[in-house]
Parts: sequence; C-alpha cells; structure tokens
Amino acid sequence: MRHSNDNGFAERRNAAAEAKRELLAKFASAPKSADPGMQERLAARDAVIRAREARRAEREALKTAENQRILAAAAAMAAAAEAEEKAEAEARQAEIADRVSRGVADEAARKAERDRRYAARKARQA
Repeated sequence: MRHSNDNGFAERRNAAAEAKRELLAKFASAPKSADPGMQERLAARDAVIRAREARRAEREALKTAENQRILAAAAAMAAAAEAEEKAEAEARQAEIADRVSRGVADEAARKAERDRRYAARKARQA
C-alpha cells in the first residue's frame, strides 16, 4: 500500500544532502575561537570552573577537618574508656587483695586463738 505523499529515493537523497549543507553552513558561520565575544564566554566559563573547584576544595577541607575532629573525639573517648576500665580493674585487684589479706589476717587470728586455747588447756592439765 503506497502513500500518495511518499518520497522517492532521489527526493530523500536530495533532502539529506540539503540537510548536510545546512549543517555545514551552520558550523561555518559559528563564532571562531579568536572572536572577542567567544573569548569572553570562554573566560567566564573558566572563572566559573575555577570558582566551582575552589568551593569543592573548601568543602573537602571542611569535610577533612570534621573527620579529623570526629577521629580525635573518638580517640579521646577510647582513651577515657580505657583509663576507666584500667581504674576499675585496679579497684577490683585492690578489693581482691584486701579480701585475701583480711582472710589471711582472720585465719591468723583464728590460729592464734586456737593456739592460745590449746596452750591454756595444756597449762591447766599440767
């Protein structure tokens, strides 16, 4: 089924060639890099790029400083926790040593009392 407005091969080829010519004419009439207006636009674009890079570098510096602050705070907290844990361990060791010394003292007191009673009994028997 053929359409009445169907273009033939030659017409399509001519249309493609015309489009190509128009495209080439468009690029030929485009401003050259030596054009002062183009130089201004390129300079403005470079300034925007440099400003963007400066803002990115500033954000990176702030992020790095924040990370350093967080790491320092975490290290301080870890050191405080370690010191607290060490103090608790020393307190436990001191408590254990105190219990042992009291146990030894109590045992020595019981032994002394037992020896005293034994000596008193022997003195009564003699």
